[in-house]
Amino acid sequence: MSDADQSNSSDSPEEIKPLALGKGLGFATKMITEEGAPVALMFREEPEDEEDSGWRFLSGFETQEYLADPECGGFYDVNDIANCDEDIVQFLDAPVGSTFARNEDTSLFEAVDVEEIEEDQE
Repeated sequence: MSDADQSNSSDSPEEIKPLALGKGLGFATKMITEEGAPVALMFREEPEDEEDSGWRFLSGFETQEYLADPECGGFYDVNDIANCDEDIVQFLDAPVGSTFARNEDTSLFEAVDVEEIEEDQE
């Protein structure tokens, strides 16, 4: 992992609930971990190392420029990310290659095909 390895320091240990213990690290942007935006897109890719779960969490408001800035996100314990948005917990055992997006109408996560997301962005 890089220097971006960190835990959500804004919460004291008493406030962190054991929602997803032992799931490793996942990448999340500060829009989620610090600004309180809910997760809108979560996908699992091949982990970078033993600590990495492969999970990546985005709010949907990130631009390419934002994501290119290493100060705008980092690797956090997945339990910390789950404490930011408990809706992710039920999907954390999904295999590598899984992608879930929050439905704008229902606010529920749905499995999606990555190709569908790429088409929507064009």
